[in-house]
Amino acid sequence: MLDRKYILENAGLVKANCANRNAQADVDRFVALETQRRELQAEVEDLNRQANEVSKSIGKAKDATEREERKERGRRLREETNQLREKLDSLVTEIDAIHRAIPNLSHPDAPIGEDDTKNLEIARGKTPLPQFDFQPLDHVDLMEKLDLIDFEAGARVAGHGFYFLKGDAVLLELALQRYAVGMLLAEGFVPMATPDLARNDVLEGTGYIPRGPETQIYSIENSDLSLVATAEIPLGGLLAGQTVDAERLPIKLCGISHCFRTEAGAHGRATRGLYRVHQFTKVEMFAFTLPEDSGSMLEHLRELECRLFDGLGIPYRVVDTATGDLGGPAFRKYDLEAWMPGRGDFGEVTSTSNCTDYQARRLGIRYRTKGAKGTNLVHTLNGTAIAISRALIALLENHQQADGSILVPEALRAWMGKMRIEPAAK
Repeated sequence: MLDRKYILENAGLVKANCANRNAQADVDRFVALETQRRELQAEVEDLNRQANEVSKSIGKAKDATEREERKERGRRLREETNQLREKLDSLVTEIDAIHRAIPNLSHPDAPIGEDDTKNLEIARGKTPLPQFDFQPLDHVDLMEKLDLIDFEAGARVAGHGFYFLKGDAVLLELALQRYAVGMLLAEGFVPMATPDLARNDVLEGTGYIPRGPETQIYSIENSDLSLVATAEIPLGGLLAGQTVDAERLPIKLCGISHCFRTEAGAHGRATRGLYRVHQFTKVEMFAFTLPEDSGSMLEHLRELECRLFDGLGIPYRVVDTATGDLGGPAFRKYDLEAWMPGRGDFGEVTSTSNCTDYQARRLGIRYRTKGAKGTNLVHTLNGTAIAISRALIALLENHQQADGSILVPEALRAWMGKMRIEPAAK
């Protein structure tokens, strides 16, 4: 979240930023309430001071009458203090709700626009769009013909949006994980297998909404736990409430997790097959950095995403995400959109975000510099290395052959043990 003092001193800028990001946050109300809170807090502190002085003076009273008078004054001061504290607590609750709804600031170069139609293309991958001399199939038809998936069984077991991967699709998933982890290990990332559950305060700290009509999160009934939508959530919570030495930064983590999303409100062609599903596996990059290093780390994460998909021979474009599509925590975000022949269009497969100190302030993650007084907030960044479900779409559709087989990218062949995925012999 943003610093309260910053909001008070820059209310106009914060309001304009909320408008650019389609954020429903009453900044004027926040300013009024926070000003009132500060005044009440000063009154409470003054009453506490008076009560302490009276308490110390009781033993110095000249007689029993004066002692009782001072005791009675002390009781009145405590009652008045308690009444003001109740008002203060009510104010703080409302202030906190508005505060959490105020999004991060936006990078000056982020395109201003209400949704992803205003995203700005800034780069293309090394692989050109495929030129088929046959009618290409989409991933659903390909996978069903090659017996790689069972949507019907997934629906019987868990409902629509779940599925069973089968045979070579399972090997592809494992190969994609190993491919991504191998590249990240070489770049100094520490691999982490993360919990599939997190406490709701950790979700809120990373900027996710665990409950309510707009949530994409599966909550666990009668508990303060939810299923994670991404390893960003547990990785962000890893250092919650901690202070690290500046010399340890940056800390670069590679998280492997299942991801669970309700996909509430999803509709249209993007719901076909694997594009929007309720569970998938993802390899996630996460970094804690010094404030001055987060901009360069964002570019590093973006470059790694590009290198991963260039290595798979998948065409893509990179877009600078518009303000209205940034979400609450991101200061700047890049999406990598792979070409998907079955759709005849690009589709998002990864994203990487610089969240500056927005998550760190909510989670209480700070750093100390040797020889300097006090502590400061770290910056946090996240980036998708490989989201298996969407990577499978792009891989299968771009590498399909006229005979219905799939050419396995060279980068995955060592783990697949084959060059081509073909129909099982009958």
